[in-house]
Amino acid sequence: MKITSQLTDEGVLQELGARLSNARIEQNLTQAALAQQAGVAKRTVERLESGTVAVQLSGLLRVCRALGLLERFETLIPQALASPMAQLKLQGRKRQRAAGKKATPAETKKWTWGESS
Repeated sequence: MKITSQLTDEGVLQELGARLSNARIEQNLTQAALAQQAGVAKRTVERLESGTVAVQLSGLLRVCRALGLLERFETLIPQALASPMAQLKLQGRKRQRAAGKKATPAETKKWTWGESS
């Protein structure tokens, strides 16, 4: 099954669990052996594979590292690259914060005494 925005959270967790289970079986590992390699409890592996209970993200990362899947997270959330124009504006400086939305003149209203906000 493909993971899309149409799936519920439970559906996504179950699909991820099934994929982890398949990867473990492909590498001919038992849940106990994978848990030992990942440094987590066997119950954590069971929970991840069942997809019924969310576990800590660090447990997921450890299991993915033990299965050799950690590098695939790069495609999940790729590093943001600045556009060429933004790179010229920054000239080597790194952005420190996000800019909020600026109010348009129609949205701004002059405050006067006696009005409540």
